[in-house]
Amino acid sequence: MGSDRKTSRRQFVQSATGAIAAFTIVPRHVLGQGQTPPSDKLNVACIGVGGRGGASVDGSRNENIVAMCDVDSRRAAGAFTSFPKAKKYRDYRKLFDEMGDRIDAVTVATPDHTHAVVAMEAIRRGKHVYCEKPLAHSIHEVRTLMRAAREHKVVTQLGNQGHSYDTIRMFCEWIWDGAIGNVTEVHAACGSVYSAIDNLSKLQEKHEIPAELDWDLWLGPAKHRPYHPMYVPGTWRRWMPFGCGVIGDWVCHVVDPVFWALDLGAPKTVQARAKDYDPKAHGDTFPKGTVVTYGFEAKGNRGPVRLVWHDGVETIPRPDDLEPGREVPGTGAIVIGDKGKIMYGSHGAGSLRIFPEEKMRVYKQPARTLPRVKDHFVDWLDAIKSGRRAGSHFDYGGPLTEIALLGIIATKMLGEKLEWDGPNMRFANSEQANQYLNPPYREGWTL
Repeated sequence: MGSDRKTSRRQFVQSATGAIAAFTIVPRHVLGQGQTPPSDKLNVACIGVGGRGGASVDGSRNENIVAMCDVDSRRAAGAFTSFPKAKKYRDYRKLFDEMGDRIDAVTVATPDHTHAVVAMEAIRRGKHVYCEKPLAHSIHEVRTLMRAAREHKVVTQLGNQGHSYDTIRMFCEWIWDGAIGNVTEVHAACGSVYSAIDNLSKLQEKHEIPAELDWDLWLGPAKHRPYHPMYVPGTWRRWMPFGCGVIGDWVCHVVDPVFWALDLGAPKTVQARAKDYDPKAHGDTFPKGTVVTYGFEAKGNRGPVRLVWHDGVETIPRPDDLEPGREVPGTGAIVIGDKGKIMYGSHGAGSLRIFPEEKMRVYKQPARTLPRVKDHFVDWLDAIKSGRRAGSHFDYGGPLTEIALLGIIATKMLGEKLEWDGPNMRFANSEQANQYLNPPYREGWTL
């Protein structure tokens, strides 16, 4: 077992190193940005600064924030006031046209359905990009962003902050050390409910667009529909045309540790089930609870892995050997190996532990082999300045996002076991499911 574990980790590291070596970032001072050394401050534009966008602003505040953009002036007011010298915009396209030659890097914290168009505009102009998760709203968008980032040699980072935590590295080291043997099954969950089934009838109501909101720009590439306060602000995640539900919001946090440690890649099969949900009648929103089962084929020195995602009212089944008084994670995962189990919470395998407790007590933890990271934003900014890849670059975060997006497609095809051909980006057994890989944009919008 010892030699197998070393070989597994060695192969993983060699693979990752090879990918980095093939992706050479040109430091900022070589890209015609004057003689400013890479260690100096970057000029950053923040697109989407209200709500979750505030974290992007805060993460960039030690650089030069030279521009801000948000379609909702009320939501953006706090950020706009905090950085009076930054030029303010509603339309990100105007921002790039007017300030493109003065910007080094861009943060994208808009709703899911506009991630791709904003990030792509930045990448085409050679700007480094930090994009909130999920990376995009469709698998076609994910693949296009990944390809463009490689072609333009920009530094990218997905906003799954837990990827930079110490605990996710500890989890990887435990798995590679054989702490629970060969992993065969993972149950991951988030207990939030992002469903608007009970409010679908309210969509017939008519509402005036608030003066502070540019509704047409907020819609972006999505099919036009009347404004409704149930969409914005803050509740768009529960609507299929705009958000990616609980699974899109949380897979990039909760599944990230096993995705990394097990080098999962793309699943071979995916199947969803949900109670009291009709994709035709309720297709504008998400179920109140979903169970999505993924099958990953054997890879390297590990065998096949079954990953089961539970959200909303659907919870992780309680293992028989979980001690009395301890609860399964409401948001987190249980990882099952042939020699034990690991439980962890959200965001980078927080609070991870082997159970039963006696196995945790006798486990001798391995030496640290993965470098630790100070902060997720700092990792991205330092990567730009030093000409390296950030930890959750799009070639990593893109396939992780695809796991969530495949689950959403499976929800649209409820009960059908879909066979996924990742390399060719198609379902081998369902042309109907293939129609969801690249939903059309409304007229006037392109990727």
